[in-house]
Amino acid sequence: MTEQQVLQLAANAMLTGAKIAAPIMLAAMAVGLVISLFQSVTQIQEATLTFVPKVLAVGLVMLVAGHWMLGTFVNYVHALFASVPQLIAGG
Repeated sequence: MTEQQVLQLAANAMLTGAKIAAPIMLAAMAVGLVISLFQSVTQIQEATLTFVPKVLAVGLVMLVAGHWMLGTFVNYVHALFASVPQLIAGG
């Protein structure tokens, strides 16, 4: 296994992780921004006010994009396992 192959595996793993995490992170950030603006305007400084909307938003994203996220991960793992013989042989 060459250094180039290790770097390629690491880059693919990080890219796949970012693709999978992006919908959840974007939804949580968007809801957090909206709630913080609401708290700033109304001057309600309740820490638990942000928790429930974020959980609902993440749950909705998991319902909508969960199949795609799982498919992306499974495709990555299949490709990784398919490349194991080539990586072991050093080719």
